[in-house]
Amino acid sequence: MFAFFRRMSKSAVGTIIMVLFLLAILGSFALADVANVRSGTFGLRSGTLAKVGDEEVTDRELDRAMQRLLQQAQQQNPGATYASIAGQIDKVLDELINQATLLSFSADHGFILSKRLIDAQIAELPQTRGLDGKFSQQSYNAFLQQQRLTDPELRRLLGGALTERLVIAPAASDARVPIGMARTYASMLLEQREGQLALVPADAFRAGLNPSAGDLQSFYAQNRQRYMVPEQRILKIAKIGPDTVASAAPTDAEIAAYYDANRATYAGSETRVLSQAVVPDKRQADGIAARARSGATFAAAAAPAGFAAEDVSLGPQSRGQFAGAANDAVANTVFSATKGAIIGPIRSDLGWHVIKVEDIRGATGRTLAQARGEIAALLGTNKRKEALADLVTRVEDQVLDGASFAETAAAAKLAVTTTPAINSAGASRTDPNFRMPAELQPALQAGFAMEAGADAEVATLPNNAGYALVAVDQIIETAPAPLAQITDRVRADWIQRKANDRARGIATDIANKVARGMPIDKAVAEAGVSLPPAQPIAARRIQISQANDAAAAPLRMLFSLTQGRSRLVADPKGRGFFIVKTDKITPGNALSSPLLIAQTQSEFQRAVGNELAEQMAAAMKVDQGLERNDKAIAATKQRFSSAGQ
Repeated sequence: MFAFFRRMSKSAVGTIIMVLFLLAILGSFALADVANVRSGTFGLRSGTLAKVGDEEVTDRELDRAMQRLLQQAQQQNPGATYASIAGQIDKVLDELINQATLLSFSADHGFILSKRLIDAQIAELPQTRGLDGKFSQQSYNAFLQQQRLTDPELRRLLGGALTERLVIAPAASDARVPIGMARTYASMLLEQREGQLALVPADAFRAGLNPSAGDLQSFYAQNRQRYMVPEQRILKIAKIGPDTVASAAPTDAEIAAYYDANRATYAGSETRVLSQAVVPDKRQADGIAARARSGATFAAAAAPAGFAAEDVSLGPQSRGQFAGAANDAVANTVFSATKGAIIGPIRSDLGWHVIKVEDIRGATGRTLAQARGEIAALLGTNKRKEALADLVTRVEDQVLDGASFAETAAAAKLAVTTTPAINSAGASRTDPNFRMPAELQPALQAGFAMEAGADAEVATLPNNAGYALVAVDQIIETAPAPLAQITDRVRADWIQRKANDRARGIATDIANKVARGMPIDKAVAEAGVSLPPAQPIAARRIQISQANDAAAAPLRMLFSLTQGRSRLVADPKGRGFFIVKTDKITPGNALSSPLLIAQTQSEFQRAVGNELAEQMAAAMKVDQGLERNDKAIAATKQRFSSAGQ
């Protein structure tokens, strides 16, 4: 092929053809780039949502982040789904982009975090520590699986957090807000307003509302989105726990071998009560030995050499203990002698030893029969651990080789449990009494992370409970609940809607009359229905933040109106409507409340610090160059908004 091109290049015609060929290749690249520009993805790879410098934010990263956010949401609300947290996708994406910006900026300016620093951060995580309080690889792996993170992903997250702390935080610290500015805003908080408040409760209009079957069907059809049931799945789970390998027990030969290998622990060792004198001169040692052999007590025999009775008494000694105090040769001689024997003089590095064996005490340990139960339990636990690990390995190998869930479970003789249709929190609509056991939560998470038709997976269970083989048996897509199952709920919603519509009509009429100058008491009296009388209302602006939801809505309206104006405001919980009128405005003066000025100044300083951090992050994006794949981002948002998981 290359020879052909070389031959062509040697002729004028061939040269022209080659030039045209190269131009065609360049043209195809140019057309591809133009297509990318038109689609808004110029320079970005498929699956990349944004790029800052050399750092990319991929749809996979966003998926993982949303999974973690969903886990957190489900701890508060087990029925939470991706659709319910879809509104936070912009915030999550911005956080990922900010993280990529920090990493790109730091790398570009030589600010590199060492691996040891990240390792130290990982070791500080409580979830990565074992029972001894130290870092445990097993605990770390379980933590990664629980958080649906890989080691590189966690390191990237920790690197971003560290970089933010070391680069952004100093720029945002020690923000200053002038006291004059704080005083002005503190005075606004002390502003007082007086007015009147009328309530038109929706419950006053519920009487007599009785929808027909047609009304319910029509309302249900118009509000199907309200009754969507999150995606449900039927999972098959086979637990692989210690009880699965309960038959793994040690043999008699294994128990005996373990006893022999640890005889010193179980059988104990012989001890001897010894007396000893060590002198540097052999003639002294001969004298001590001669006096001891002649019948004198060892203490009396050693006394002429300057030894007291407590100096020569060693008490009970094992062979190992005495060898450590003398040497192996001396210990061997002593422990081969009979009771009452006088040994020595024997030379060692310490001098000349003269020893008397005062008494011999036999071993006080346990026989094989006595220790059998303890050894059997220990070996049994170890064998079951090994058998469990071997079984899990075989199961995983079978799955990798293409075996189905049923084939794998049957080959391993595992008991299979099929759940009813459940949501991602483990609750079942068809069986209210069903609850996924807490220990099987990792299997539940794995089951809802799998795609339809995916191979079975092995999930690690917490607290050494073992493992679980899990597979998806059926996926029930997000859909409205059948009307027949939720008739009472739809009926209640229809009645509430109609009552609200009636209440809104009456409240609007009252609000219009008040706006034209009619006293609010008279407008309420002319409503034609029995309503609570209008009430005076007075408050300071600072009370808005202290009020509950029901009171905050009319208070905010009171402080948003000019003097003499009125307006209708809906109750945020749909319980009715308020008509609010502002009658009097009294400006506040914070000079009489220096504590409030200081508090306002402190709160503003925190806000200013956050603003400085955001401004620096924005400047970094400009410095590094931010590219967004708006088309891919829009598609991702749509995917999460329509997800029922």
